[in-house]
Order: sequence, then C-alpha cells, then structure tokens
Amino acid sequence: METTAAGVVLASGAGTRVGAALNKVYLPMAGRRVVAWSLAAFAAVPEVGVLVLVIREQDAELADEVLAAHPGKVEVVTGGATRQGSELNALRHLAPRIESGAVDAVLIHDAARPLATPALIGDVLAQTRQYGGAVPGLAADDVVSMAADGSVAAPLPGAIRVQTPQGFRAEPLLAAYEQAETEGFLGTDTASCMERFSALPVQWVPGGAENLKITYPHDLAVAERLLSR
Repeated sequence: METTAAGVVLASGAGTRVGAALNKVYLPMAGRRVVAWSLAAFAAVPEVGVLVLVIREQDAELADEVLAAHPGKVEVVTGGATRQGSELNALRHLAPRIESGAVDAVLIHDAARPLATPALIGDVLAQTRQYGGAVPGLAADDVVSMAADGSVAAPLPGAIRVQTPQGFRAEPLLAAYEQAETEGFLGTDTASCMERFSALPVQWVPGGAENLKITYPHDLAVAERLLSR
C-alpha cells in the first residue's frame, strides 16, 4: 500500500478584521485569490498526495471558482463552528485513509498564510515523519513575561511565534481531536490540542518572516509586494 501525506487548508473563517465583506481568503492578491496561493504551494510538494480545502457553505461558489483554476485534485469539506471543529471535520473526512495507513501524516494550514513555500511545507512534513509533530515559527526575542502585579518581568527565553502549516502523524492527531471533542476541549490551534491529548514530541522548524498572516488590509499589500520580488 502506498503511503502519502495529506494537506488541509483551512478557509472556513470569517476574517472580519481585514475590513471586506468577502471572506478574506477569497480576496484577490497578485492575480489569484488568497487561498489559491496555499493550494498551489501544497500541490508543488510531491509527498503531499491528498489535498483538502475546508470551506464555509456560503463560500461554495467562490471555492468552485478557485478550484476550477487549480490544476490538481482538491477534496472539499465543510467547516464547523470553530477552527477546531473545522479541523475535526477534515480529519473525519480523512479517517478511513488514516485508519488504513494510506495517510500517515497531516499538515494543517491557514489559508490566510498565502506565502508558505513548498520548501517550508516539505521541511515540516519531514520533521513530522521523523519526530511525530512539527510546527514552523520565528524566534520571539521581543516577548517578555508579565508578573502577577501587572509589571513586566524577564524575557521568555526560547519563545517562538508559531506559524502554519502544523504537521502531525495522522493516527495520533485524529485520536487527539476525537478525545478533545468528547471532553469539550477547545484549543487555540492544532499544536495546543495535541499538547493536551498526545505525548508526541513536536519539533520546531524555522519559519519565515514572509509567511505572514493576512489579518488587516495592509497585509495584502505587503504580501503582494513580497510576491513581486
């Protein structure tokens, strides 16, 4: 049986802070819609044999437009009420292939990070397969801790600003998310859920400053400028 990795691109959030009526991941950026850049990056990684796009029901027509221009196969899943619910829907969609061993690793990525490169995706996948889990991030040298009285305390050595894609071995990831659903636990991202329900070690992969998240209108302009270099 051939084993492959799955990439899950989350496009099911609202993205209201960008100030557009449209879901921000469908805004135009450098000749494509934002989400199309992430799909293209995953499609360029040969080890990723399954690509899943998680959408909102109301964005189905926009998603169809994006996928019509995408040269490869993309499986579409409807998201849940929360980020974690959307991730769980994607994992349940993949569950038969995870349980059979056909999918051995899953990388979950925010569509709002359109500048993730195939090289970064490949690095995260390689570390995931070696260690069990991997997340990209940047050293957060400017992060400090806060004392109980509200005063600023010492810097936090080793802190990182976590990015996506976040990768994990598929079977423990699915099990952790099912357990989180049973216990009603809601984490902030994939790694926080795995930290709570899995003993897998998670490796840090150096991320990139260009792997920014589209949150505010100026982020689109910055991303377009980076793409034009």
